[in-house]
Amino acid sequence: MHILFYVGLILLVGLVSGRIVSKFKLPEVTGYLLGGVLIGGSFLNIIPHDIVGQLSIISEVALGFIAFSIGSELKISHIKKVGKGIVIITLCEALGAVILVTLAMMTLGGKDLSFSIVIGAIAAATAPAATLMVIRQYKAKGPVVNTLLPIVAMDDAVGIIVFGVSITVAKGLSSIGGEVTLYNMLFEPIMEIVLAVVIGIGIGIILAFISKSAKGGDQLLALTIGVVFISVGISSHFNVSPLLLCMAIGTTVSNIMPNSKRTLDVVDRFTPPIFIAFFTFAGAELDLSVLLTVGLAGAIYIVVRVIGKVLGAGIGARIAKSPKTVQQYLGLTLVPQAGVAIGLAMAAQEALPNHGMEIRAIILGATVVYEMAGPLLTKMALTKAGEVDKNIVNNTVSV
Repeated sequence: MHILFYVGLILLVGLVSGRIVSKFKLPEVTGYLLGGVLIGGSFLNIIPHDIVGQLSIISEVALGFIAFSIGSELKISHIKKVGKGIVIITLCEALGAVILVTLAMMTLGGKDLSFSIVIGAIAAATAPAATLMVIRQYKAKGPVVNTLLPIVAMDDAVGIIVFGVSITVAKGLSSIGGEVTLYNMLFEPIMEIVLAVVIGIGIGIILAFISKSAKGGDQLLALTIGVVFISVGISSHFNVSPLLLCMAIGTTVSNIMPNSKRTLDVVDRFTPPIFIAFFTFAGAELDLSVLLTVGLAGAIYIVVRVIGKVLGAGIGARIAKSPKTVQQYLGLTLVPQAGVAIGLAMAAQEALPNHGMEIRAIILGATVVYEMAGPLLTKMALTKAGEVDKNIVNNTVSV
């Protein structure tokens, strides 16, 4: 069958699956994953294994746009506006999850350093969609919500930066059999990170300059798509992180272009089908038999990440002298994990073939758990903080 048949099938199955799970008040990304698993090799095997390899370009393109979009949220003016307290809390809750998951994987899970630092970095990412859904549903207002909203906007950016550093170090360790030297621990990773950022900034400046002459949204869209495609290709040529490179482009554009919102709005209209295909493809590519071999590591990740988020958010809130309710309940609202984490897991599979499949299986399994439990924990936290509309809660049985 022609390759386009499978691309179309993935899109349609993802779309239908997302609509079905949304009827049960679950995030659509969960439906995309489940739909992909259904048509993949673990169940119906409609998508053959050899076809999966040919469709990997979907992942590369989607990751480029995910990083570009997240980078565009890092506006210096916005960071100054929210204040250093929010920045402190964001760093603490993200790094809390990273550090605890990394240590737990090495000590309790018996994993090596390369595996542990990469999956630890992925633990930083938080999916805002499920949390924001609960906030809107219960019309929540108050200090916790006011703190949460800017954090989820910056959280994934921190996660991508930490992941970029971790994956570079992990590749250095893996290439020499795990031997730790000053070169592969410091110099090589720093050079790769700096190169990715410098190239990204340069391309971002060029994009911002050329965009001024774009006539209409169609030209602007074609220009941006072309730049992201080229950037992903350049990252492969120079062996640097496409996530950091594309994120640097997005950050540069959003900070130096007066009308950057116009560019981002145009891109947002183009990317939904790509993201649907990406997450459905991620499910189709998953080998469920791997889940049977990652039981302990998966349980460690799911539990320890939540502990890291709660402790990190609490410590950050105390340092920032936030209200007591923020110190006590903010961490529980940061549990959901989906899109960016899955994207990072896919990137890990490409960079670390020896560990990639296991990491991805853990993240996809954890995503399903978090996306189902996350909204319930968020509702509980906001209720205890006294920030939900009590009339709505009394008339609602569940999230």
